[in-house]
Amino acid sequence: MLVTTSTNLEGYKVTDQLGVVRGITVRSRGMGGNFLGGLQTILGGKNSIYTELCEQTRQEAYELLILHAQQIGANAILSMRYDANEVMQGVTEVLAYGTAVKVEKV
Repeated sequence: MLVTTSTNLEGYKVTDQLGVVRGITVRSRGMGGNFLGGLQTILGGKNSIYTELCEQTRQEAYELLILHAQQIGANAILSMRYDANEVMQGVTEVLAYGTAVKVEKV
């Protein structure tokens, strides 16, 4: 699967636009993660606990995005973006979305 944040893909021609695809996941921090993340916040510097949680969440949303695109027959995703919203305190939704297309090499 070719994925780009651009509106086009260099060296490829869009042959079919299949619509918007998305991958969404909702995550919450556990008590252990909150405790350790809180300690790192107090000490300052890079917060590896929350960084890892964010990276895992974005990766899961990205993989779900690709799965959705594959299910509708796409071989590329254009204009890929991430969005995140707090659903409630400590619970965050991460959305990966873009335009599913079929492309062929030119």
